[in-house]
Formats: sequence, structure tokens, C-alpha cells
Amino acid sequence: MRITHVITRLIVGGAQENTIASVLGLREKPGLEVSLVSGLTTGPEGSLEDRVAVVPNLLTLVPELVRPVHPWKDWLAIRRLARLFRERRPDIVHTHSGKAGFLGRLAAHKAKVPVIVHSIHGPSFGAFQGWWANLVFRAAERCAGRFTTHFITVAEAMASQYLAAGIGCAESYTRIFSGFSMEPFVAAVNDRKVRASFGLGENDFVVGMIARLFKLKGHDDLLEAAPRIVAECPAVKFLFVGGGEWRNRLQDRVQRIGLEKHVVFAGLRPPVEIPALLGIVDVLVHLSQREGLARALPQALAAARPIVAYNCDGAKEVCIDGQTGFLVEPGDLETLRRRLLQLATDRGLRERLGRQGQAFVRDQFTVERMVDAQYELYLKLLRR
Repeated sequence: MRITHVITRLIVGGAQENTIASVLGLREKPGLEVSLVSGLTTGPEGSLEDRVAVVPNLLTLVPELVRPVHPWKDWLAIRRLARLFRERRPDIVHTHSGKAGFLGRLAAHKAKVPVIVHSIHGPSFGAFQGWWANLVFRAAERCAGRFTTHFITVAEAMASQYLAAGIGCAESYTRIFSGFSMEPFVAAVNDRKVRASFGLGENDFVVGMIARLFKLKGHDDLLEAAPRIVAECPAVKFLFVGGGEWRNRLQDRVQRIGLEKHVVFAGLRPPVEIPALLGIVDVLVHLSQREGLARALPQALAAARPIVAYNCDGAKEVCIDGQTGFLVEPGDLETLRRRLLQLATDRGLRERLGRQGQAFVRDQFTVERMVDAQYELYLKLLRR
């Protein structure tokens, strides 16, 4: 069985880590030949190309596959992808991310690939953008959906959103949680030396946020609530992990509100460092308004750290209110403030939520479970 995965860029991100883990895991399955196609990795988000570049003949780069809409390059990308598919004759083409998902599925249909699978890692349309963009992206997803044999979602919320838009039918969706290597997170500890390297004290209450520094990720909301939180809990520190175009803008805002001593910008960090960073936080906050199911949430739970998240998309499927953390309605800064202060003053509550969260994700979010589920789905689709 020949499988070709297609993604737009191999930047540092959840969809990319999911895709790489899938490709490498599926290569170990008997009778599978697995390859990966990607556009060039550009931007300030970092690169994961080195993870797959070391495997001979695994990665093929298509320079014409770019993230922005570019009619000429998009047409060339479809032609190039269709030619690749005709040459390699995959039994299944499995696409990831918005742009590669659209162009890759059109090219696979053009090349008469028998089975076309698309993973929805996050929504292409929704309340986070204007009506015109929603109109265009819904139309694109409906178009590509006509050529899609099956959809994989990282959260049930994605299937509900796409079905409501008239894309596919209920039987054509399967939820497969995005797995990751569990052991480093379970072994994470609150290392004083790691804390000190970021200027964090042993008794500081550290609120972590792992997200690209960009719009819709929620940094502005946290900074809006931060002064009152600091006033009531002077020991609180906010640790922002991630890079992005908004770093200077957010740093300027921190200076304007006088919280330079309470906000630490850790910058873009490779995935291998994330377990240690989660080990030094007391709670992880996730305030994104556009996310399928952020990997940072189950990863924090694997490290036995409670989470506070906006009730958007798939967050509620792991942030179970009162059991693994607290859900907050988007924009409800008063509840956000209250929940963080509650966790800051109740260590027993933090530990209970963390233990319950860790037990939940250790069963549901392993790489092995994810890869096995994809493999079984492939076999089922080909039998049909």
C-alpha cells in the first residue's frame, strides 16, 4: 500500500508535528510505503524539516506550494502534485492544512488517486474572520469535499462545523486525537534551574501560554486581565512560549502597562524543550479563538498541569470543566481572572486537576494509538 501525505509547510506547529509523527509511525507498519510532500518552510515559526530530511527519499519539496493565495503558483502546484501522484501511483493521498488540503485534493482527483483523505487540524472558516473570507473558504472546502473519500478530525467540534456547512456526511468523518510521545511530559518536573534561567523564582506562580505570537491566539486578552491578577497575586508570572510577527507589538504593550517584571518572553522553542517548560508552569492558559485542538492542552495535562481554556472548537474535549481544568467563554476576562486566582491560591486543586488530566491523556493521546487508528482507517477505506 502506497501512502502520500501532503502539507503546506513544515513549520513548528501542531499540524506539522501530527503529520510527521503519522508519517514516521506509518513507515513501521508492514506493507506500507509512505512519502511526504511539502512546500518550502518559510516564516518566523521555525522549521521541522530536519526531522524527515534525514530519512532517505521520504520528503519531496514543491516550491510552488505556498501558503498565500497565488493563482499562478497555485495552478503550477496542482500540475506538479498531479504529476507526482501519477508517477508514484499512491493508493491513498492524505492531505493536511488548508492550502495543501485544497490543492492536494484537487490534484489527487485529477490524477485519479483511489482514496483521498483530508485531516482537519483547525477550521478554515468561522466567526474569527469576515463574511467574504468565510464565503470563499467555505466554497473551497465544499469544492474539495466533493473529491474527499474521508475526513480525519482532531476534535469532534471540527466535524460538527464542517457538517453544518454542508461538507460531507456524518459517516465520512473520524475523530483521531493528535498523538505525541507521552514519556517526556509525564516525566516533567518543576526544575528550579530551568525556572531561574527565565528569571522565575521558586515561589512564583507561573501561568504558561504556548502559542504563536499572532492574532486570535489570545495574548491580548491575557494581558488585558493581567494587571488585576498581578494586583491580587503579586507572585504571578506569565511565561509566553512561541515566536511570531506580534512579538514586538506584545512586548511594547507589556511595557505600556508596566508589567515587564511579570511577563517573560521565552521565544520560539523546539518541541523537544516543551516538556521542561511545562514542568515549570503551574497552569497552562489557552485563549485561542481559532484552533482545532491545540496540542499544548493535552501535553500540559500529560505533565499533570491543569489548564484554563476558552471554550472554542475542540478545547472542551480535553479541558473538562472542573475535572482537568476550567473552561471560559471567549472574552470573559472576569471569569478568566477569577479562575487563575483560584488556582494560584489552591495548590490541592491544581494537583487534583493535573492528576485527573494526566490519567485522561495517557490513555487517549499516544502516538501509537493515533498511528494504529489511521492504519485501520486506511485498510477499511481501501476494502470499500
